[in-house]
Amino acid sequence: MIKKFRLLLPILLIILMTGCAQGETGGKQMDYEQTKKMVVDILKTDDGKKAIKELMEDDKIKQQLVMDQKIVTETIEKTLTSDKGTEFWKKSFEDPKFAESIAKSMKKENEKLLKDLMKDPEYRGMMIEVLQDPELEKEVTKVLKSKEYREHLQSVVKETFESPLFKAKIQDILLKAAEEVKSGEKGGEKQGGGGEESGGGSEGGGGE
Repeated sequence: MIKKFRLLLPILLIILMTGCAQGETGGKQMDYEQTKKMVVDILKTDDGKKAIKELMEDDKIKQQLVMDQKIVTETIEKTLTSDKGTEFWKKSFEDPKFAESIAKSMKKENEKLLKDLMKDPEYRGMMIEVLQDPELEKEVTKVLKSKEYREHLQSVVKETFESPLFKAKIQDILLKAAEEVKSGEKGGEKQGGGGEESGGGSEGGGGE
């Protein structure tokens, strides 16, 4: 700790000098930008960087940072759940690119969460109860029979068929099926040819 204190001593001296200067000039404040520049310059030096690095490696400092994480988390939660935060997210998710990037970044976490939930007997039981609810079944049937849903489904099917990836997969399946048919026909021809040869041989033997 003594070594770290020595490394941080220049910063402490600047702070003390600033205080003394204020006292000597009758409370006249030292230029903020000048003080800021001096501190930043010191932190940019090798000694300054080394001091910060060693402080961050200190177990007590780490413990303090971990303790402060709760405050940080609570502050973020309050900000996000505030009216301004809600409005910000609402506007942000209206942007397709932003929504897509968020969905991609959280894809693995969402998949893992869903898999973990499906392994949970309590969650599965709850889902079964929900799906077996007569009221829900009526609502789902109503939605499936609605004109809007059918139009949406037609649009999805159309987009799927027009997708280059889907076309490539269908083409691959058709090519494999054609190859299998050709292989089957060749195998049948070989078997038929073998049968004719054996039949001809037996007739020749009977004539003799």
